[in-house]
Amino acid sequence: MTMTLSIEDVKAKIRAVPNFPKEGIIFRDITTGIKDGKIMQFMIDYLCDQYKDFKIDYIAGIESRGFIFGMPMAYKLGCGFIPIRKPNKLPAQTISESYGLEYGKDTIEIHTDAIEKGANVLIVDDLLATGGTAVAACNLVKRVGGNLVGVAFLIELKDLKGREKLSNCGKIVSMLEY
Repeated sequence: MTMTLSIEDVKAKIRAVPNFPKEGIIFRDITTGIKDGKIMQFMIDYLCDQYKDFKIDYIAGIESRGFIFGMPMAYKLGCGFIPIRKPNKLPAQTISESYGLEYGKDTIEIHTDAIEKGANVLIVDDLLATGGTAVAACNLVKRVGGNLVGVAFLIELKDLKGREKLSNCGKIVSMLEY
């Protein structure tokens, strides 16, 4: 008998870790979900289905958990994969985008020749919190000439209102909301 999975089945597999990485934070741990092959398949299928009517040339995954979901999505959608990485991790010429954090700032980079002008790009990451990383990734894709079709996340932390910062980033999808 084949079992049909639901979003609630996925949510039940995500472990809540209190007080990590610091006091007062509840960390949503995806490792308990992705170790279950059927749940991981459901996650990838769900995210891909949300963009099935778009012609996507590339998936751009944000380091590092965006790689976990981005690569199998690119495979399933039959498109290329582009890594968006932390500084000094990509070997060829890059451009960078800095963004604010609660205490300081961070930076991500993309190869300058990663995307052909006008190519359709979907950005993928595991978590939407305040939106800083996602906005920076959107800016990078646009700066190298990509046509941004959307941003896909496994998890969205609604109270942090990151989605509000993504109004110019295409179709925004999050599978799970907390």
